[in-house]
Amino acid sequence: MATGKQKHGEMSRLEEENPAAADKESSLREQMKRKLASAAGRDLYRMRKAIVEPVFGQIKEWRGFRRFSLRGLEKVRGEWKLVCLTHNLLKLYRSGCVLEAC
Repeated sequence: MATGKQKHGEMSRLEEENPAAADKESSLREQMKRKLASAAGRDLYRMRKAIVEPVFGQIKEWRGFRRFSLRGLEKVRGEWKLVCLTHNLLKLYRSGCVLEAC
């Protein structure tokens, strides 16, 4: 959950306070801010940009996939599997693993 904007390298006032001092009366947003202010929370939040999100950007930019052509959950799932399959096959082909033994 995004809790607000913050410039790079800027400390929030919650990082200066004790993150473990969250009480039950504070809002969910305030609790999330405190959780993200802890060292473990910062490490987890930092990893989100390295885990999955680049793949969606690559599919949108390189494949030009912006919307589904079919309707219905089952058909959309099939179309998404096809898009992911072509994305992964192209990555394998470009790496050279298809032509050589990996």
